[in-house]
Amino acid sequence: MLHRAALSSCVGITARCLLAHVRTTASSNFICFPGTPHQNVRHWSNIPFITMPLMRSHGKPFAHRSELKHAKRIVVKLGSAVVTRGDECGLALGRLASIVEQVSVLQNQGREMMIVTSGAVAFGKQRLRHEILLSQSVRQALHSGQNQLKDMQVPVLEARACAAAGQSGLMALYEAMFTQYSICAAQILVTNLDFHDEQKRRNLNGTLHELLRMNIVPIINTNDAVVPPPEPNSDLQGVNVISIKDNDSLAARLAVEMKADLIIVLSDVEGLFNSPPGSDDAKLIDIFYPGDQQSVTFGTKSRVGMGGMEAKPYKARSSALCSSISTPPFSVKAALWALQGGTSVVIANGTYPKISGHVITDIVEGKKVGTFFSEVKPAGPTVEQQAEMARTGGRNLATLLPEQRAEIIFHLADLLTDHREEILSANKKDLEEAEDKGRLAPPLLKRLSLSTAKLNSLAIGLRQIAASSQDSVGRVLRRTRIAKDLELEQVTVPIGVLLVIFESRPDCLPQVSALAIASGNGLLLKGGKEASNTNQILYRLTQEALSLHGVRDTVQLVNTREEVEDLCRLNKLIDLIIPRGSSQLVRDIEKAAKGIPVMGHSEGICHVYVDSEASVEKVTRIVRDSKCEYPAACNAMETLLIHRDILRTPLFDQIIDMLRVEQVKIHAGPRFASYLTFSPSEVRSLRTEYGDLECCLEVVDGVQDAIEHIHKYGSSHTDAIITENEQIAEYFLQHVDSACVFWNTSTRFSDGYRFGLGAEVGISTARIHARGPVGIEGLLTTKWILRGENHVVSDFSEQGSKKYLHEKLPVPQTSSI
Repeated sequence: MLHRAALSSCVGITARCLLAHVRTTASSNFICFPGTPHQNVRHWSNIPFITMPLMRSHGKPFAHRSELKHAKRIVVKLGSAVVTRGDECGLALGRLASIVEQVSVLQNQGREMMIVTSGAVAFGKQRLRHEILLSQSVRQALHSGQNQLKDMQVPVLEARACAAAGQSGLMALYEAMFTQYSICAAQILVTNLDFHDEQKRRNLNGTLHELLRMNIVPIINTNDAVVPPPEPNSDLQGVNVISIKDNDSLAARLAVEMKADLIIVLSDVEGLFNSPPGSDDAKLIDIFYPGDQQSVTFGTKSRVGMGGMEAKPYKARSSALCSSISTPPFSVKAALWALQGGTSVVIANGTYPKISGHVITDIVEGKKVGTFFSEVKPAGPTVEQQAEMARTGGRNLATLLPEQRAEIIFHLADLLTDHREEILSANKKDLEEAEDKGRLAPPLLKRLSLSTAKLNSLAIGLRQIAASSQDSVGRVLRRTRIAKDLELEQVTVPIGVLLVIFESRPDCLPQVSALAIASGNGLLLKGGKEASNTNQILYRLTQEALSLHGVRDTVQLVNTREEVEDLCRLNKLIDLIIPRGSSQLVRDIEKAAKGIPVMGHSEGICHVYVDSEASVEKVTRIVRDSKCEYPAACNAMETLLIHRDILRTPLFDQIIDMLRVEQVKIHAGPRFASYLTFSPSEVRSLRTEYGDLECCLEVVDGVQDAIEHIHKYGSSHTDAIITENEQIAEYFLQHVDSACVFWNTSTRFSDGYRFGLGAEVGISTARIHARGPVGIEGLLTTKWILRGENHVVSDFSEQGSKKYLHEKLPVPQTSSI
């Protein structure tokens, strides 16, 4: 039953909204949860929305950000700085429109949204200033004439009067914006007395529940026109009492009263910091625990409004407070109070969204935005702490002697052999779980699988890395005598901290670790959950090997619920991202990376061109190996190009028979299909990476036609030619613009181990830095070292006494450090 008293006193619902509600109800357009006739589908204004099964019993708050997507009832608190313009007079209409859009999207997903808003004071200030200026101009025009207007000054406006003038306009604006999404909004004004009077509190609670049931978004604000000053000693007196001093405390009280799952507090601060954001050591606190209050520094109140956040998380422009405050300010008290009452809290910046521009939906999707309040503190370090540990460990690693780094890698190779049974047992468990859940395609299952042969090859590769790493770090590449007693050197140094993200390939972990150790880089590893058991064993063995010389922290395995997209935003902690996995993974990472270079290849569309002068004996062997030896590999052949003169010859028949015996499914290219009366299934795209026993077969006119096809449809990975004509082969090798180009060899040779690099972090198709299989050299950069003797640039000016020599000096063959 709708509470009439509450509606008549505090809620204004227009007739249009009620009619819309009636139409919606008559059309059965409300949410259908599981078990109802229209499961998970909602129709609103004839537009279907797929909704989430948001069933959650209110109790404990969410422990992790990833769980926020299950929040059903959400309170969004908008601070004055979010709603108003920078000049504090008028509303930030664009920002407000974006907020309304996000709230509408969540509402149409089946969630119950409530808004606690500021902005009435600023909106009222704008209206009153306009009225006062207009009134003054009229009076002055009457007394002094139009051409004798004096400079007009607006008197200081009392905040409560501004609030009274702004409330109706603010609500009208919200109503107009929500109407664009066929959503009704209702205004509720409250004061502290409404919560202390039991009858009013019950009325308010009933009204809110009824509005939510009717799919109406309540717009709630403190009635700043009449609100009394807050009582100084009645902040928080346990779970059931909170003084409504500002909209933060109002949001907290409402959230607990209404058993909301989440409060999103938006202001003009990023969240909570461990020190003032303007200071060198300031760091945003990702997750705030009730026991961490002493580590936070706070600032002053908001720039506009009646109360705002009476003492907000520290703002960059507020530099008066520089030490931690033992008693937390009221906004954080309100957040902790709500957390204690079972509601999760996120404090974030609503004025400058950093990720997608949609801070509210980003938070609900579990993205790393602002500060998340949680009662659960993970036992291990955060990913930011892991990245810092990896950087420190990498710097220590780079100072070791080359022999010491090699010794670590040799020891890791021995550990892989010694613990073979333990590794294979963990891998078997991963395979069984993946097969039971049916979440991996056959090619990925094959990549996930380890064997004794794979481990032996892995150990051999690691020993190759150790043997070749002696002069990798600190190698002098160039020496120049700039002037007398002034010598310049260019030397190799580690890149810094690498983030390697890999899917279904646990053997990647020791390979990449060994390359990072050899090149002196810190390393963050993010493996797929399908290989978690195997990864844990391999990581433990890697740390054991690193402990040999006290650099255990150099390699870090990220085991938290950290999303890959969040890792890709750590541009101050990570220097290079290397994805190893599907083409979709690589594309997603390239899209998500914010200011961090990505080295990898999005696809492995490799070609083999069979020339008219190809050897019959070589063709079937090379094509079989390129396609069938390991079809899931990125260097496996995906397109077979055949010279047109080979069609209807015994060689062509042998190729087709071999592919049939190997159970390779052939997809006919457009030209090949045109030659046949009954052709295989025609290829849907010539840019397809099958990753299985499938390939495209296409006909070309000659080597130039083959090169043009490769450039148009290939991925610049690996392409090969089979021919006995050396001139044609050299033309192919010189003109194909791919990372690896082969003559009379299988594309499967495109591999760091087979190239003698020991292993690879991946195969890069980029045009800068490393290209092809990336080993130790690809994980190094350079720095310049200049040694002088009291040299200054002014000595080399036209009037100076010294001249530049720029003489090239011989480069030493051994490491300089």
